Amino acid sequence: MVLLLAGCGENSARGAVEGYLKKYKTLDSEVLVDLEKVVEEEDLNEKQKEKYRDILKKQYKDLSYEILEEEYDNDLDYITVKITVYDLYKAQDDASIYLENNPDEFNKDDGTYDKDKYLDYKLDKMQNTTKRVDYTIVFTVTKENDKYVLEQPTENDLLKIHGVYNYDLD
Repeated sequence: MVLLLAGCGENSARGAVEGYLKKYKTLDSEVLVDLEKVVEEEDLNEKQKEKYRDILKKQYKDLSYEILEEEYDNDLDYITVKITVYDLYKAQDDASIYLENNPDEFNKDDGTYDKDKYLDYKLDKMQNTTKRVDYTIVFTVTKENDKYVLEQPTENDLLKIHGVYNYDLD
């Protein structure tokens, strides 16, 4: 699940980062186009896709951030930001553990596994989570034609923005 927003030209490195994060919070059209690509890549039925869209929209609107540090080094600027998002990783992990411990709850009447039943359960867990998590992201900004442009964040940084980064690996 990766969004590929283009960095926007701003009058300062800090402004470029704030502008980028504001696109998420305001559900900018670029965010919505990329969100749709993410949803379509998932193996979900139409009802599940709609729920997933709503989950991601809530995630983005409720994202909060704080600029922690600004470092300037010739042609590159580094803006360190603490973001706070819903912990969708934990909700997904809890759903996976529940499936592992209670597999019969996700079976069809004939005893075979019902993927949709599990996905509905997992999406419900994600939708209902109120637990939040903080992540630190260092954004890189360059100056092009007198405008500050945010470089594409790493995949891990995008996973942090989405709230699905596996922090157990850190």
